[in-house]
Amino acid sequence: MTTTKSKVVYSPVFTDGAEFRIPTFKLLKQDGSLYKSAKAPDLDKEKALRIYRAMITTRILDERMLAAQRQGRLSFYMQCTGEEAAVIGSAAALDDDDMIMAQYREQGALAYRGFTIDEFMNQLFGNEMDYGKGRQMPVHYGSKKLNYMTISSPLATQIPQATGYAYGQKLAGDGHCTITYFGEGAASEGDFHAALNMAAVHRVPVIFLCRNNGYAISTPAAEQFAADGVAPRAYGYKMDVIRVDGNDILAMYQATQEARKLAVEHNRPVLIEAMSYRLAAHSSSDDPSGYRSKDEEAVWREKDPILRMRLWLESKNWWSESDEKQLQETMRREVLETMKRAQKRPPPALETLVTDVYDEVPPMLEEQFKNLKAHIRKHPDAYPKSAEHAKGGA
Repeated sequence: MTTTKSKVVYSPVFTDGAEFRIPTFKLLKQDGSLYKSAKAPDLDKEKALRIYRAMITTRILDERMLAAQRQGRLSFYMQCTGEEAAVIGSAAALDDDDMIMAQYREQGALAYRGFTIDEFMNQLFGNEMDYGKGRQMPVHYGSKKLNYMTISSPLATQIPQATGYAYGQKLAGDGHCTITYFGEGAASEGDFHAALNMAAVHRVPVIFLCRNNGYAISTPAAEQFAADGVAPRAYGYKMDVIRVDGNDILAMYQATQEARKLAVEHNRPVLIEAMSYRLAAHSSSDDPSGYRSKDEEAVWREKDPILRMRLWLESKNWWSESDEKQLQETMRREVLETMKRAQKRPPPALETLVTDVYDEVPPMLEEQFKNLKAHIRKHPDAYPKSAEHAKGGA
């Protein structure tokens, strides 16, 4: 049975969805000026600069930490380069009490909410001050105080979790929503479809934000799906949808603002498809030269979202060349100095492997932990960071 009355026809009629071509919402040109007939959202100077500083912070952090990975200081890293507007513009349109469930390229949302460089570095190096106690790969951030759910490596698991969390928010009735980020590659996972169907049926306050950056690792979008991107899939679930220029900070901000109203005030889930481009490699383990050209990358570098916002700020006399120089120098110095401190901090104590699994450590784990320490003491050269912790005890 369908939920609406279907039109009756008396000869076979097939449709291929061609009528569902979705326009792209834009406000800001690359030169920092508005398109004709476009109207900028209500964004004051203080918030605009907070957004821009988060974008610069993210770009500099990414550049420095990829270099650190290449130097052997980190095992792994993933950059947000080229997608800062899609991530930070949308995060800025939320209430700080709204939940963020990210994929793995949304460090900009954390930076916007106030995650410090120190907190980033502690996670990346997995030291004793890392909230995850060194158990996660680098870039798997999480912050309870900033309502940012800890990153999970398996692709797309956060999408149905966001629907479930938003259902709880609906029951609580506190006027909050959940946003979940994912790439167009993750939208090919079954989790995506299950999440959107559940959200639409139960009418929960959730925003699904797809960063369509052109590639699922090395697979171009044209080889992932035949349809007009990801956005038309929303029609299959009777869900509100909008496609946005993901490099346009103002468009991303306003689209997410309106999506949040639908989600919170009317319990209508929304799908946002942010059209952008991943300027960096998929990760530090990837070499994009094997599947895309330098000429293609150059075209998108001309569409840099940070430069576009900077030009808009300058046109409003909210930013200057000296401001830019000072911010760049300050952030580069802070990132480098903080990285050096974080790298010197010791790893989490060995005991943390077992002390927060149960209320009281059971005998079975006690015995395993003793065996572990004995093994490390026997082979200290193989475990240089843990050998000091393993000296005491039986």
